[in-house]
Amino acid sequence: MPFIRTNVPHHLSAQARQCIVQGIHDALVSSIGMPADELFNMVASYQPGDFACSRTFNGVVRSEEVVVVEITLRRGRSDAMKRALYEAIARNLQSAAGVNPADVFIFMHENDYSDWSVGEGRLAMGLVQNRGAGA
Repeated sequence: MPFIRTNVPHHLSAQARQCIVQGIHDALVSSIGMPADELFNMVASYQPGDFACSRTFNGVVRSEEVVVVEITLRRGRSDAMKRALYEAIARNLQSAAGVNPADVFIFMHENDYSDWSVGEGRLAMGLVQNRGAGA
């Protein structure tokens, strides 16, 4: 179950923000096989001066309109899957919300089931095991 934090420029409309959320979600579903009902994306905006970044790091020319996508998920995806995910996110954000792919900054944190509680104060692994027992 990925948890996403997306930081966007403050002036983006609610509709543009929703298109960004959906673009990220669609990329997760198509690229890493995430179930469609696993949508958890916390969107926040930043004001000019709240986010400092190199405009030319690693040969990518960025504007002041950077969209930062932070993905926390269970470990186990291959580098090829991650590459496909990053490409799909950039492509989706460009087509759905007009975000320049150079302005899409993505990073990932990986962890294990025991690092999650997704409801009822119980470990996510316990919920997975309960589903398996009832299936």
